[in-house]
Amino acid sequence: MTITYEYEGALYVNLTNKCNCNCEFCLRHGKAEGSIYTEDSLWLKREPTRQEALDSFLGRDVCSYREIVFCGYGEPTYRLDDLLWLVDELKARFGDKLPPVRINTNGHANLINGRNVCPELKGRINVLSISLNATNAADYVALCHPVQGEAAYQAMLDFARDAAPFVDKVVLTIVDKDKTPEEIDLCYQIAAELGVELRVRSFIDS
Repeated sequence: MTITYEYEGALYVNLTNKCNCNCEFCLRHGKAEGSIYTEDSLWLKREPTRQEALDSFLGRDVCSYREIVFCGYGEPTYRLDDLLWLVDELKARFGDKLPPVRINTNGHANLINGRNVCPELKGRINVLSISLNATNAADYVALCHPVQGEAAYQAMLDFARDAAPFVDKVVLTIVDKDKTPEEIDLCYQIAAELGVELRVRSFIDS
């Protein structure tokens, strides 16, 4: 069971396969060999306990990584309570030596957990990377297929805006595949209106 894994100098954390989306471009659909993202190593036969995840961390030189990133084949905020517990445990052990902590998320944490979780991120999460993916709700649903339908798009935007006061850096991301320059410009406008950043990601053909 792969709980923590290394990628480009960062330590990634794989807590769940659960996701409320089924994005067209998701790497979990990939069949190529030779990448941790396109092989079966991240599929969890069962979710690790929080103690198993902590033990996986402590088996590594945690402070040697440039960043800790909660990101696997699932949406990490399904395990938000355990995720925050892990961060607290690591901070208690390593203090200021702990690398910055990032969550790669679809931005549906409040929908998933049934509460406003943004205040709980303060002092724990340094970076939120939120998948924007589209400029409107209809296109978002067509691309990401959230189980909550079009309501998920506004929930994601609200989460980005509401998290900004509690997290050092909030970044919306889009994949450049099939995006026109006009659509990318509109994404920049959306991010600016929310008071967050935008990052345009290159499409990875898996």
